[in-house]
Amino acid sequence: MSPIPRRSLLKAAAVTGAAARFSWALGARDAQAAPGAEPAGADPVTLDWLEDGGLGAAPGSTVGVPWPKGAYRKDQTFALTDAGGKAVPVQSWPIAYWPDGSLKWTAHAVASGDGKLTLAAGTPAAPEKKVTVEKRGGTIGISTGVITARIGTSGSTLVKSVTRGSTEIAKNGRLVLIRQPEIEDEDQGAVRTERFDGVISKAEVEQAGPVRAVVRIDGKHRKGGRSWLPFSIRLYFYAGADSFRMVHTITYDGTQEPGKASGDFIRGLGVRFTVPMRDEGYDRHIRIGGDGTGLLREAVKGITGLRRDPGAAVQSAQFEGRKLPDPATWDQRVTTRLQYIPEWGDYTLSQLSADGFTLRKRTKKGHGWVGAGGGRRASGFGYVGGSSGGFSFGLRDFWEKFPAQLDIRDAHTDEAEVTLWLWSPEAQPMDLRFYHDGMGQDTYPEQLEGLNITYEDYEPEFGTPYGIARTSELLFWANESTPGPGRLAEQVEAVRVLPQLAAPPRQLIRAKAFGPGLYSEPDRSTPAKAKIEDHLDFLFTYYKDQVEQRRWYGFWDYGDIMHTYDTVRHQWRYDVGGYAWDNSELSPDLWLWFAYLRSGRADIFRFAEAMTRHTGEVDVYHLGKWAGLGTRHGVQHFADSAKQQRIANTTYRRYYYFLTADERVGDLMHANVDSDETFLVLDPIRKIRTEPYTPDRHALSIGFGTDWSGLVSAWLTEWERKGPKWEKAKARVLSTMETIAAQPNGFVQGTGLYDLDTGRFAIADKPAVSVSHLSAVFGLNELCAELIDLVDMPKFNEAYFDYCRFFNATKAEQKTRYGSDFGSLLLFQGHSRLDAYAAVKTGDEKLAERAWEKFYNSDGYKESAPWRTEKVTGPAALVPGSEATWVSTNDTALYGLAAIENLALLGDRMP
Repeated sequence: MSPIPRRSLLKAAAVTGAAARFSWALGARDAQAAPGAEPAGADPVTLDWLEDGGLGAAPGSTVGVPWPKGAYRKDQTFALTDAGGKAVPVQSWPIAYWPDGSLKWTAHAVASGDGKLTLAAGTPAAPEKKVTVEKRGGTIGISTGVITARIGTSGSTLVKSVTRGSTEIAKNGRLVLIRQPEIEDEDQGAVRTERFDGVISKAEVEQAGPVRAVVRIDGKHRKGGRSWLPFSIRLYFYAGADSFRMVHTITYDGTQEPGKASGDFIRGLGVRFTVPMRDEGYDRHIRIGGDGTGLLREAVKGITGLRRDPGAAVQSAQFEGRKLPDPATWDQRVTTRLQYIPEWGDYTLSQLSADGFTLRKRTKKGHGWVGAGGGRRASGFGYVGGSSGGFSFGLRDFWEKFPAQLDIRDAHTDEAEVTLWLWSPEAQPMDLRFYHDGMGQDTYPEQLEGLNITYEDYEPEFGTPYGIARTSELLFWANESTPGPGRLAEQVEAVRVLPQLAAPPRQLIRAKAFGPGLYSEPDRSTPAKAKIEDHLDFLFTYYKDQVEQRRWYGFWDYGDIMHTYDTVRHQWRYDVGGYAWDNSELSPDLWLWFAYLRSGRADIFRFAEAMTRHTGEVDVYHLGKWAGLGTRHGVQHFADSAKQQRIANTTYRRYYYFLTADERVGDLMHANVDSDETFLVLDPIRKIRTEPYTPDRHALSIGFGTDWSGLVSAWLTEWERKGPKWEKAKARVLSTMETIAAQPNGFVQGTGLYDLDTGRFAIADKPAVSVSHLSAVFGLNELCAELIDLVDMPKFNEAYFDYCRFFNATKAEQKTRYGSDFGSLLLFQGHSRLDAYAAVKTGDEKLAERAWEKFYNSDGYKESAPWRTEKVTGPAALVPGSEATWVSTNDTALYGLAAIENLALLGDRMP
């Protein structure tokens, strides 16, 4: 596909619509929410685990379930049963409402269950061992009935202690940051570092049981008088669990300037616990995860492999992690020489790339390290303890988000120390400096010339990482003794793939969740349908394989994909301006989530989950003057100077949030409620305006496509969730819908002047035609489908159906309707889903025919495409693998969404 000319988009957005004269008159009728219905109940829902194995060793799982409009009142309670009809304790709460006040989405937390579970209206069973929360002094105490954790509310200790019964298993849980103030680009110079400790500014209980408790802790890393690198931690506890989960977020607020060696370079970022050690050295055990469920299984003082044999039973017991018999019962040639057997107190596993880890150990500080093995991809799991109790720990996506590291220190003393390094101190410092010197692009005309050659929209000082964030997930277990190999394998599996309950696709479809009617379950009942399903499977598999082949991994990169392929170099254009990292361009996030919603496939869910974690954190600013804006596709995720609402779009986060009730993603969505304020800070089309423009809070130029779709998604979500600003958000949804509909040309008007105080667009006195091929491809169709279902506003419906009807129309048809055609457009295949949607809503058969015509015979992917990969090997490529030179991410996202939506809407009217 030829590159999308962003400059033509900018010009289109700046034309007559923004320059026309306006009045402040609104439409003739106030908007109303669609009429509601009396609660009627709903059929029970069968929930199942995404992967086999059920909950396993994980502390618990939380799932979101949608309900049809009017099915349940807001105070409805729910009960859960297993396949045998036995009650399963569940904690439920609402996470979204229909406009009539009935439940739209509910969240359900479980702490047990292996097979399918049935959710229905009823009285929930109480857990035998409830989660309880007690606030006392400066501590929050949480008991699962098996373990008790004391959480700090101030100071640098987040988790003061974790006990099981009367035994303290771990204590002094804290955050560690190593800053390197200067980076050496050559091979000379002394490396100096300094340590900062996480300091709590706020701690609050968000949930208090009986099945799940959640504590949120916020603060910054501090040393002396300086505090920086804000963190937000959530700790999750489930009834009856011997473990807890941590969701760890940092937001970068340091300084790194291109061309300068000094700055705030992160050398290490970690979570650290102290583990009391009570057992004899030969009863202290180390477990470190290797490839798969592989483990290093050793004792601090090993008694296997010695010159003298203590006995097979003793050796076997140590390897299994059981308490050894009294040494007096061993072969005395061993017992009398125990003091001469080294004790290995320190272990380190370093994963500095996605392709290799090394493991080493030493007796203690000041003595040499000994290699203890290595492998390809470590699980990120470790354990230290003994027969009287021990601490398991794990970091999810360990090798995928390299460089990572696990440290165990001083296991031979009374107190061991474990550190899970989210950024390994053995790696190069975290270098976030912009990647080039500007190359003389000091003026807007020069920057537009740069855009025309590398597709990068450069502007000095815009390629900054200040305000981007990253979230990591960790698991911890307080074991009563060293777990056996089976239990350890379960813990490893929980770290690698956190168990997730899910509602089936038919329930999502029945409840009309996420764009009613826009997706249906896969259907291969006809050759034409089967062929499209094959193409959808091909595209997903190809991208999944490309992540592995091209090594799209790393702390800041994992979860994203590349934009465009370089057919000459047999490589994605990772180093060419706007063709590199995709940053949600044209909504691959939506393609993946719709692919999951209709199929329920675990592999698609995990791919989309990683993308949501990435794009919502790394590609968006959370602090500073651009908070609430995202960055356009580029060589670095923050490099491009186009900071826009379309990338921060809440639409891309809604799916994961409502399917899992994830609080962190909920934070991100709520933070966008006031992102209309960002248009005061930065004019998205500043480089190509032909007339003077100064942002005015009562007359902000905002587009009805990429801009409004991002804004309204945040408002709609806040309204649905009944968040702190839901009334304002609801008003913004309704007022902007009404004032877009009231424009002389509706959506075709293109832009309007928006009043931040009233939340309304001024109504233009004169009609204008300002249509971009990008306006509807950042979630507009999916959002409008939801809005039209939720809100009774016929004029808005007509305005949107008109836009759908005429985008893919002929120029003559456009000119007849609007007095002017839409100019040169692209992405007709992707817009065929707008034809399909409008055809169904209006009953227009010709529009239905055109939907399939544009899908099959316009731009994008055609049936005549190869629909296969070709092998690529050295010396043509760096590594052997496959390529599909005809594939681009823009086309993939648009084809995927068009195929899914057209099949659902018009699958019975295929040519």
